[in-house]
Amino acid sequence: MEKFEHKLNEYAKLTIEVGINLQKDQPLVISAPVEGVEFVRLLAKYAYEAGANDVFINWSDDTLTKLKYENAPFEVFEDFPKWKQDTMIYYAEKGAGFISIHSDDPELLKDIDPKKIAVANKASGIGMKEFRKYTMNDINSWCVISIPTKKWASRVFKDVDEETAVEMLWDAIFKATRMDLDNPVEAWKEHVKSLEDRSTFLNEKEFKTLHFTSSNGTDLVIDLPEGHIWQGGASKNIKGIQFVANMPTEEVFTLPHKNGVNGVVYSTKPLNYGGNLIDDFKVEFKEGKVVNFEAKVGHEILKDLLDIDDGAKYLGEVALVPYSSPISQANIVFLNTLFDENASCHLAFGRAYPTSIKNGEKMSDDELSKLGVNNSLTHEDFMIGSEDLSIIGETKDGEKIQIFKDGEWAI
Repeated sequence: MEKFEHKLNEYAKLTIEVGINLQKDQPLVISAPVEGVEFVRLLAKYAYEAGANDVFINWSDDTLTKLKYENAPFEVFEDFPKWKQDTMIYYAEKGAGFISIHSDDPELLKDIDPKKIAVANKASGIGMKEFRKYTMNDINSWCVISIPTKKWASRVFKDVDEETAVEMLWDAIFKATRMDLDNPVEAWKEHVKSLEDRSTFLNEKEFKTLHFTSSNGTDLVIDLPEGHIWQGGASKNIKGIQFVANMPTEEVFTLPHKNGVNGVVYSTKPLNYGGNLIDDFKVEFKEGKVVNFEAKVGHEILKDLLDIDDGAKYLGEVALVPYSSPISQANIVFLNTLFDENASCHLAFGRAYPTSIKNGEKMSDDELSKLGVNNSLTHEDFMIGSEDLSIIGETKDGEKIQIFKDGEWAI
């Protein structure tokens, strides 16, 4: 127990010192499930010790969320409270850092009317659109982490009791975030450097297209826009302060050209979307747009996701993750995108990060659109990596380079 408490404290410290890299006199906003109150208190403790001038907690509760979906009338979900956006923008304008703890029950809304969920997701997307510019443009530091909750742990480890499942999930999270190593902070610095080195190589090559193929039927060509930027590991906010947006992170990513995606791609892991699972699906693209899709699990949920707006039918991210990543080698399907996306190459429906194109963070939506940058109310990652995935990149000079072979880096 003493060893666990030590790791728990070190995980909280790592999140504050490396993840959000909190600065003196900076506010901090933490979005968290009520089940994680003890860990949130640790985050607040170390945040104040690091010099935070204010720590605001944005609580959520799966039980109350489900009760609302089961009992509230449809029109309630069509409206997003303005005070919620105003609160987040208030802190963003004060230069706050934002920590989000993603620990939802992946089957929370399994029996809820999918139309009600779709309406709520769209209303939230519209309501939080202005705030998301602060994080998607890296104006403010932000960090996404996870902690186990009982329902989530029991979905992942179905054959053990609830308490054991939570312990097993904590162990998996600690390993995925390098908390099992002697010096996690130094291990993270080395890891960030290795991802930055991959990004540097890809940026120097200035690839024009990427061709993905796999024995599962994936055959997809993705055009990359002029001036695209590969990123990985750490980012910097508007003040030049480094932060790590996802812990864990194993990806190197950029954006595709909105109208330059053609072919078919097959999912390789379940997608947890809004309390429902979408699994075993394939998507066909023509000139960037989804023109056909099939899903053996969650077909209607996927349809509603793609119908949020026109931009949801286009891609906003392409990310490379080796099949041998530590999270993949754990051989656990986490049913949580933060972890599963870092076990697999993935794409994202919807909005692209403006920081993934040269000077994009300084551009208007219209200026970004002219460069082929997708805009949408949503951004949802889905996993496509496999043990035999091949990726061949072609530079603007016509040179073809094997980037991935048999699911691993070939460069």
